[in-house]
Amino acid sequence: MASNTLLVELGVEELPPGAIESLANALRDGIVDRLAEAEVPFAAAHAHATPRRLAVSIEALGDKQPDREIERRGPALAAAFKDDEPTKAAEGFARSCGVEVADLIHLETDKGTWLGYRYQEPGEATTALLPAILERAVNALPVPKNMRWGASRLEFSRPVHWLVVLYGQDVVPADVLGLEAGRTTRGHRFHAPQGIELAHADDYLDVLENAFVLADNDRRRERIREQVLAEAEVNDAAAVIDEDLLDEVNGLVEWPVALTGSFDERFLEVPAECLISSMKANQKYFHLLDAEGKLKPAFITVSNIESRDPQQVIEGNEKVIRPRLADAAFFYDTDRKQTLASRRDALDNVVFQKLLGTLGDKAKRIEAISAFIAGQIGGDVAHATRAAQLAKCDLVTEMVLEFPELQGIMGTYYARQDGEPEEVAQALHEQYLPRFASDDVPTTQAGLTLALADRLDTLTGIFGIGQRPTGTKDPFALRRAAIGVLNILIKGELDLDLRELLEHAAAQHGELPKAGGLIDDTLEYMLDRFRAWTQDEGVAVEVYLAVRARPVTRPLDFARRVRAVHAFSQREEAAALAAANKRVSNILAKQQHDGATAVDTALLQADAERTLSKALEQCHQAVRPLLDAARYSEALDVLAQLRGPVDAFFDEVMVMAEDDAVRRNRLALLANLQALFLEVADIAQLQQ
Repeated sequence: MASNTLLVELGVEELPPGAIESLANALRDGIVDRLAEAEVPFAAAHAHATPRRLAVSIEALGDKQPDREIERRGPALAAAFKDDEPTKAAEGFARSCGVEVADLIHLETDKGTWLGYRYQEPGEATTALLPAILERAVNALPVPKNMRWGASRLEFSRPVHWLVVLYGQDVVPADVLGLEAGRTTRGHRFHAPQGIELAHADDYLDVLENAFVLADNDRRRERIREQVLAEAEVNDAAAVIDEDLLDEVNGLVEWPVALTGSFDERFLEVPAECLISSMKANQKYFHLLDAEGKLKPAFITVSNIESRDPQQVIEGNEKVIRPRLADAAFFYDTDRKQTLASRRDALDNVVFQKLLGTLGDKAKRIEAISAFIAGQIGGDVAHATRAAQLAKCDLVTEMVLEFPELQGIMGTYYARQDGEPEEVAQALHEQYLPRFASDDVPTTQAGLTLALADRLDTLTGIFGIGQRPTGTKDPFALRRAAIGVLNILIKGELDLDLRELLEHAAAQHGELPKAGGLIDDTLEYMLDRFRAWTQDEGVAVEVYLAVRARPVTRPLDFARRVRAVHAFSQREEAAALAAANKRVSNILAKQQHDGATAVDTALLQADAERTLSKALEQCHQAVRPLLDAARYSEALDVLAQLRGPVDAFFDEVMVMAEDDAVRRNRLALLANLQALFLEVADIAQLQQ
């Protein structure tokens, strides 16, 4: 089978930068999936994209489908012949196959023998399949928002202007979005606007690069990174490359050219985060830091043109950024005319959730929860409550209204200016930590209490109005809030009872429509998030299940148990003891044992059961102080010594003795064994 490269390019007006890469990947996947359905072989598929094009190249694409052997089954042999002559059924089947009866074969099946016919169906040419494949793939693209253009009723994300479909050096006749396929692509809008004839699909990337277009998305991204770093080095600075910003800039240019501009030093009186947000959000600039890590009055912009007069481009960007930074300075100066505390009343005019009240209501609830938690951890209650009172005040400042990503950050700046205690000011920023699973947790006690209180209030409130997350919808980010609480309690080493925290948080809401079972539902939901936490820790799900089987409601204690059971699971004795515990669990369940663990030593008959009873007693005495101190790994090390006595017991002792008293005594001995391990976890789960 011959093969060649397939190139598909759809030329468009400038696409939204955030959609470019996903649309190109979706086009590639759509074509690949449909080629796979048609069983056309290929080696590799690549997606290419710029603001003005979506392209897919597929290497070593076969020129046709493979031939297929088709088998048709006709009438049963008994019905196909009568007196050795073919019946009408046999003749009709042969005619439908286009052959004589003599050309038919016998097919042996488990239900008898049938007349049949086998033949080779030649594969269809790939070029004949492609028009339908391309049309389906384009129509299935996840376009964020369609538009129409001109008099056409066709719809796409942006107007389309050209279509290239080449198989090797040949144009594949196809019609997509009203465009007829050809071999003419276009270069850079300004540097090479004329049409370019592609001789072969393999020439695509090189031809476009000669026309000032880097169509390889990954290569263009790295070119931008290299240029930005090089510009920073020339300016004796360090460039901060935010990956999201890099992706966005990559979606704005076809031929990146990095240039360095500057702004007035007077703007550095404004907090650096404000200037950075303005440069990133409004102009897509990369900011620069000096050797001390402070913001420099300079920026790097990435132009989409290689200008003969780059200074003119730089000056144009400097002219544009000046009013943006002036706005940031104005917002900052305006905000500082009021204290944070004076904004508390304004929170009563901002709805948090219609059934849960305003941000003012939320702030009052957080204040009560923070005071409770501060008391639990020995923190400064006054600092905790003050931080809670101010926590949401920066949400109604001009700066945060313009740049929502600065919430908490601006609160810290304004609180310091107002003379609030440093711990209070820092807590205003730390309330949003951790922002993701591996992020840092707050370092101040006020920050810890505020971060917990805010999340606990949201969790109990949203669960209390019956809007818990579903498989696809989590508008209040409750999963992230739950994992955040767990991480704060674990990384902050706060040995608090989650049930008690939830009860106190729920009590601040007053009447909730779904108050019944609220604490249990929320608690179960949060503890279920430990599955994701253990996976992040590199721990097997069986270990999570072993600990989850116990009624552990202190996340820090839960984490300690998980780590101990994980370490235990690596021991040689673990598998045998897990299997034994599984066996014990099954025996006790089958016999409907009442849970009694008191063993009558006078009823112990076999040496193996005496040995196990003595070993259990010794382990119990050794393990008790370890369990009281939450030293679970050491406790399991002691319990690992039971492997020998347990193995000997099951080898030599018949649990279900005929004597009822002996049988119940042996069941109690096994219950004793099970209860000892259950002090840490249900290690029988390690057998799953």
